[in-house]
Amino acid sequence: MEKRYNAFSDELKRVFGCRVHRISVDAGFSCPNRDGSLGTGGCIYCGGKGSGAHGIQAGVPVAEQLEAGKEVMTRKYKAKRFLAYFQAYSNTYAPAETLQRLYDEALAADDVVGLIVGTRPDCLPPETIALLGEYTRKTYFWLELGLQSSLDRTLDFLGRGHDFPTFEKAVRSCKREGIRVSAHVILGLPGETRNEMLGTAKVLNELGIDGVKIHLLHVMKETPLADMYARGEVQMLDRDDYVGLVCDFLERLRPDMSVQRLTGDGGRDHLIAPLWSLKKFEVLNAIDYELERRDSRQGSALCVRK
Repeated sequence: MEKRYNAFSDELKRVFGCRVHRISVDAGFSCPNRDGSLGTGGCIYCGGKGSGAHGIQAGVPVAEQLEAGKEVMTRKYKAKRFLAYFQAYSNTYAPAETLQRLYDEALAADDVVGLIVGTRPDCLPPETIALLGEYTRKTYFWLELGLQSSLDRTLDFLGRGHDFPTFEKAVRSCKREGIRVSAHVILGLPGETRNEMLGTAKVLNELGIDGVKIHLLHVMKETPLADMYARGEVQMLDRDDYVGLVCDFLERLRPDMSVQRLTGDGGRDHLIAPLWSLKKFEVLNAIDYELERRDSRQGSALCVRK
């Protein structure tokens, strides 16, 4: 089935002419929301290895992590080229010279053709943004920024430790350097109406965001969110509601924006709820079929009929 959205996998095939896969690495970074600079407990959904970082080989040199990942990706997916994905915690939370050493180590690995760096919008001082601009000019590079919501009250509830203007400022600074920015967004956050969630799509369009990762709110073990869930303070979306919400969100995104994720991926050993999210490909197929049923696609809601 032809995708009705601008899938990141298709972009990689166009750019490199072959199958390219991300390899997640843990470079030993921390986070200001954990080391005491802002807090010690992290965001309410973040587990002990950082959000979305389960299965990464913490404590192993970056080059070794990449070699191990390449073997897996080649065997499972027939990948021929790879992107080093600095995923765990805040991967610009160190002096620029440390970042350069680690990024260069990754790029020196055979068949690694680019970098993806995930971080927080409050971990981007001017010298770091300048460094990332250099990588943008010499390799295939994406910067991922955690936003989750465009509403300050939600960011406060999540314990993010920054507000939306901080994100906005970081994006504008990165864009001046030509850095491609992908934003992380969570759908189904407590206290947000459907219109407020969809309003985040409008914000991404207006900021000129280049890519988006859409996550569903899911509960991981040993997190503050798990305690809230156990007390009945938060509810999870069911699958059909989530699929419909994702399609609504896609219809409101600029057609050129790269869609790099459409659902959460918590890991079977750590996930508490919703358990339906473990069937990732069923969720992705349901999104495809719903867009086909509607005869709509990414950006459809932005079209003005004359």
